[in-house]
Amino acid sequence: MAERRDDGVESRTSARDGERFLLSLARALHESGAPSHRIEEAMAILTPGLGLEGRFFSTPTSIFVSFGPEEDSRTTLLRVEPAGVELERMVVVDETIEAVRTGRLGPADALEALEAAARMPPRYGPALTVGAFGLAAATVARFLGGGLHEILAATFVGAQTGVFALLAARRREAARVLEWLASFAASVGALAWAYVFPPLVPVVAAVAGLIVLLPGLTLTVALTELATRHLVSGTARLAGAGLTFLAIGFGLALGARLEPLLGARSVASPAVPLPGWTEALALVLSPIALTVLFRARPGDVFVIGAAGVLAFTTQRAASGVAGPEIGMLVAAFVTGLAGNAYARFARRPAAVAIVPSLLVLVPGSLGVRSVAALVAREVVPGVEALFTLLVLATALAAGILLANFAMPPRRSL
Repeated sequence: MAERRDDGVESRTSARDGERFLLSLARALHESGAPSHRIEEAMAILTPGLGLEGRFFSTPTSIFVSFGPEEDSRTTLLRVEPAGVELERMVVVDETIEAVRTGRLGPADALEALEAAARMPPRYGPALTVGAFGLAAATVARFLGGGLHEILAATFVGAQTGVFALLAARRREAARVLEWLASFAASVGALAWAYVFPPLVPVVAAVAGLIVLLPGLTLTVALTELATRHLVSGTARLAGAGLTFLAIGFGLALGARLEPLLGARSVASPAVPLPGWTEALALVLSPIALTVLFRARPGDVFVIGAAGVLAFTTQRAASGVAGPEIGMLVAAFVTGLAGNAYARFARRPAAVAIVPSLLVLVPGSLGVRSVAALVAREVVPGVEALFTLLVLATALAAGILLANFAMPPRRSL
């Protein structure tokens, strides 16, 4: 009798450890930036091996976890906040998932590993983060066709946006108005730069300076979730992306009201276009900024760079042959295949290669220009830009889904 009672206590303890680990895993996946369908899939894969029965439902703001048979289940609600992507933490979480799945770690040890990952100090300090904002803005300004003046202005505006983002991370109230304040400040900053160092295309500098805040990646994830029938999560994320576009577009449009004061200092196109090699230089430098902004390990810069070059060149070549929609579809498909192949052979999450590349591809600037045009009562151009944005984002999501169908990633993330 005593032996059976000890076995029962051990079984209950193991079950509790498994449940605690799964709850911690759900939060860790969300905080590292995994989409809802990936969170639910990872949880469902691990549950049988832990001797548990569970059902999972994830949204951008909450996660429901139910343990036990359906007729006698216990449900826990985890309240979470929409999070950015942290690739290094995603790698640690992915390694923990694999260790549990293969039996190398028990639930208790895996829980300790997740808690240790949550306590990791930021790898990149405030100064380096602000510098990455500025470098990302400079490279995007070149991709948008800006000249030397636009690139310098975008660097200043991007660093300014980085300061706003760091301040918002410390106060919840500031985070709620980040997009509104940063976009208005970016517009005013670009106009000030045009006044001091004319001539300048202010919209290029302002949009490039806000590139990290643009929810193009969120929009793509939302459409992917909708396509995978995660309707609640996809709809919520889509609404969040729409609100962010509205906030940024309104801030830019409000600041643009001051543009007539510049007169000839504001121009429609760069005064002196840059040579083609500068675009290649921007493509080489952008992975450095993306590694910091997505909080990846320094060694991942080479993977991020290779995937970014592949995405950019494929999109450019395919668009020249078949148009931007097909170009986006082909680029997303090829990038997705490359990311999944990397996941299979390097035993790392596919997101390390795919997610930064999406920032190179996603047409987030179209959403901002659409809202700005609508606020300025330019209805037809605004609607055209919005429709183009939705078509390109849909092509991007379709390309990723087709890549997952053609070559499913071996890893869970």
